[in-house]
Amino acid sequence: MIATLPQSDSLADMLHRLGDVPLERVLAHPAPGTATSEDVLRLCDGDDKRLCELVDGVLVEKAMGHRESRLAFWLGVQIAKYLETNPLGILTGADGPYSLEEEQIRFPDVAFISWDNIPSDADPNTPMPDWTISLAVEAISPGNTRGEMKRKLKDYFAASVELVWYLYPIERVVRVYTSEVDCQTLTDADELDCGDVLPGFRVSVRELFDAGQLRRPTR
Repeated sequence: MIATLPQSDSLADMLHRLGDVPLERVLAHPAPGTATSEDVLRLCDGDDKRLCELVDGVLVEKAMGHRESRLAFWLGVQIAKYLETNPLGILTGADGPYSLEEEQIRFPDVAFISWDNIPSDADPNTPMPDWTISLAVEAISPGNTRGEMKRKLKDYFAASVELVWYLYPIERVVRVYTSEVDCQTLTDADELDCGDVLPGFRVSVRELFDAGQLRRPTR
């Protein structure tokens, strides 16, 4: 099913619904309101690979910086180490798309999915699974708008995501969401934990953000 924009929609209305994302991140082809999951896959698999989320039938290019990539990768490695001795599910990175709802596609920077949320007969080659995400992590880059992240948070919890972490490297804070409105803000003095999602997993917020810095080891 193809999402369609209201006939009375202006470009400003569309951008506002997307979270006031910069216009240069909105793809003009296919026409906004007519894009589908097939277009997302086509761009992922093309020679000029582009990661574009699908929001209300509109392709929005994913914003990601080098520092944010380092943060997300480091955190993913810590979770992967935990999963080696606690095989509770699977882990994906920033180029792993998920179908949250019909024609709503998101690319969490890190995602953990419990085995309980993956059908026993699931096809491992599924390119864009609709499995419920247990933990979604987003490393916020300067290109992300507040409205965009608010809209993404709404989409995650509408799809029954259990836990969402927003990492803010400039402010060095992590916002931990258990719902759209229930949020805890953590700083360098705190530790991140996943509660029942990843029992016993803990990581220092200070260590996380230090991993995003370019600090050469002293000899």
